[in-house]
Amino acid sequence: MTPIRDRSEEKGRSHVSGKQSLKFLPLALLAILAGCNSSSPVSGLSLGSSAQPAAATGPVVVQAYCPQVGMLEQSAIKNAYAGNAKDDPAKLIYRASLSEATRACTANDTTLTIRVQAQGRVVIGPAGKPGRISLPINVEVIGEGDKVLYSQTQITAVDVPAEGVAQFLFDKADVSIPNQMGGVSTFTRVRIGFDDATVKKTGRNKR
Repeated sequence: MTPIRDRSEEKGRSHVSGKQSLKFLPLALLAILAGCNSSSPVSGLSLGSSAQPAAATGPVVVQAYCPQVGMLEQSAIKNAYAGNAKDDPAKLIYRASLSEATRACTANDTTLTIRVQAQGRVVIGPAGKPGRISLPINVEVIGEGDKVLYSQTQITAVDVPAEGVAQFLFDKADVSIPNQMGGVSTFTRVRIGFDDATVKKTGRNKR
């Protein structure tokens, strides 16, 4: 995979050539030099070799756009309640939240791969207790016209200590969508949030 680079790149290179004065060389040496191609580059000392020099190669620059990442305010927080209770503070098991989402991209000529990370926090409520909590976190890539290009939920396990508060890092490195010549549309965006059937995925993004 090739790391994303700016679409504009300076290509300036300088080539310096010089000519040796031959008028003072002996005629016999001039006869030998006449059979050589003075314009061909030489790499190393290869006496008696007539092989052609290898063509210069360099890294291929793939043009690509790395989409911005955001989250919906209502899907950045997840409250878990005991039983069928809802919005009852006394029945709160835990509250989990996401913030500070970021991304990094790599690309080749066919695929754009996005690594998505976000900071998270879990606070145990009155009805909860320390221990391991499994949080379903969804990553979506939305294209032009709100077309869903990618959607996958990853379970993140968080161990909450006796203090009742834990920080965690969400990390998903394999978010892949098709790349195209010139990069994906600049309308493409990444959205992250808790996967909850009660959360409607509409509204403004939280940056």
